This record gives sequence, structure tokens and C-alpha cells, in this order.
Amino acid sequence: MRAVVCASLLFLTASAAIAQDFPKRPITMIVPFAAGGPTDTVARVTAENMGRLLGQQVIVENVAGAGGTLGSNRVVRAEPDGYTLLLHHLGLATAVTLYRKLPFDPTTDLKPVGVVSDANMAIIARPDYPPNTLAEVIADIKARGDHVTFAHSGLGAASQLCGMLFMAAVQKQMNVVPFRGGGPVLQALMGKQIDLGCEQATTAAPLVQANSVKSYAVTSAKRLPSMPNVPTAAEAGLTGMEISVWHGIYVPAKTPDPIVQVLTKALAEALKSPALASRFADIATDPTPDKATPQILRETLKSEIDRWRPMITAVGQYAD
Repeated sequence: MRAVVCASLLFLTASAAIAQDFPKRPITMIVPFAAGGPTDTVARVTAENMGRLLGQQVIVENVAGAGGTLGSNRVVRAEPDGYTLLLHHLGLATAVTLYRKLPFDPTTDLKPVGVVSDANMAIIARPDYPPNTLAEVIADIKARGDHVTFAHSGLGAASQLCGMLFMAAVQKQMNVVPFRGGGPVLQALMGKQIDLGCEQATTAAPLVQANSVKSYAVTSAKRLPSMPNVPTAAEAGLTGMEISVWHGIYVPAKTPDPIVQVLTKALAEALKSPALASRFADIATDPTPDKATPQILRETLKSEIDRWRPMITAVGQYAD
């Protein structure tokens, strides 16, 4: 017993000593999606501000593919020394159900650092779609069912999850059309090829402002500054439609806690930066410094896994 206690004390002492010198070199932040999207933007703004506080550059590396699982798996297998981070969104929670042969378990193979941000979504349509209110949209869906087309940007994408939630709320299926990415979805909407979509406010707001697409509601608890005239789904008469694209930072599971504490402190401080808040506001995203803790991210991940599992299983669409 004494040997075990001594070994534990030596490990803790060594970990604390390592953390005192951490970081000594640049850190890599893996984004499991292509460059240029909302998650990539969140990562680059966060990395810049964390790097300034840590005294070392935080370099963003895009490792896209398989709905975000390739980049995530790279972090799972990385050296647990704090020099490889994963920035992922709620898709990490849905991957547990969407991928029946997921090569890792995010609840045990990754260690949470903290929640980074929340971004809300908007229910949008082609510019000439006849309904003018969400109530009229719902009436059209109930009347025409799968003759109403709904597009999403791929299995596991936030837009697909939003669509699933929407159809569950209205209790009617639409004709779901998958695309390869959010860009093609928006092009199809603007080109009047499909009826409806559900996209992050980050990309939807400029198109709504330019009248390139119509918007009926946002999925937040309150109206968004970027679209002040667009009601929340609850205001428009539809409950159960709150969904946010939250982002979190993770490290390999065996990363020493003292190093995680250094990263968590840097993240929380970075998210309080006025410069970061301004950049996030430009993409309709809210920083969450009050949620930048391992415990809150752990609870968020678990609750989202539990929330989405029954809906994904009921639909029966899997990514593998």
C-alpha cells in the first residue's frame, strides 16, 4: 500500500513540475473539418488568443473527413502531453450513435478542457418559398409532407440534427436531401432548387440580410443581434426547437491534470477578451467563459449524447 501511495505522489509531483514548464513549444489544435467553415473560424480566433496567454503559438491544423472522426481519432492517439488539442462541436456527441463502429469513445478516450462557444441556427428557405411565417411553413409541411424538400450538409452535420429536431417538433416527415457541405446547401436554396434548410446563423445572417434566402425562426432562447427581426422558434409558436452548435476543446485522455488546468485557465481568460468577443460576434457566435471548465464540458457532452441517441436511432440513418 505504501508503495502505491509513494508512486502516486511521485506521479503527481512529476506532473506538477511538467505543468510549470508547459508549454515549451508550439501547440497544435486539430479541427476535424475543412478550413473556412464556422468551426474553423472559431478555432483560429480561440487559438490566437490562447497562444498569446500561453506564450506559445497555437497552430490550427485541419484534418477533415468521416464527419469529424478522422481528426478526433488523431487526437485520441496523440501523445498525452498537452501539445495536441481537439476543437470539435456537438457532432462529437452525435458521432457516438451515428457511427456504429466508432474507433474511439469520446467520453473515455478524450479529456475535456472546456466549452468554447455557442452558435445558434436559423430555419431558412428559398427566396420564393410562399409561406411568410413559421406557422405557414408548418401548415405546408403538414399538408404536403415529403413534397416539401429539406436539405442538410451531411450525416451528423448540425443542419441534419436541426432538421431531425424540426420534423420531430412538427410530427411530420419531409423529403430530406443530403448535400456535401453547407456551401452547396446554401447555393441550392438561393438557386430555388430546394425548399427549406437549417443553417448556422453565422452563414445564414448575411444571406437573410441580403434577401437571398427567407428566414422564419432562430433556434436560440432569445433573438440574435445579427437577425433582430427574426423571431425565436418559441416566439413563432414552435416549442422544443432550441439547438446550439456548441464547441469544446479536448486533449488525449491520459494528459496530466496539471497540464489540463493550464489549458483551461488560458481558454477561460481568452474567452473574456473583448477582441475575441468582437470576432465571435461577427460570426453570430457567443463565447462561453463561464462554461470553460472540464466538468461543464464533460456534462455537456454526456447530456448531448443522451439527447440525440434516441432521435438518431428512431430515424435509423447511420454514417457507417
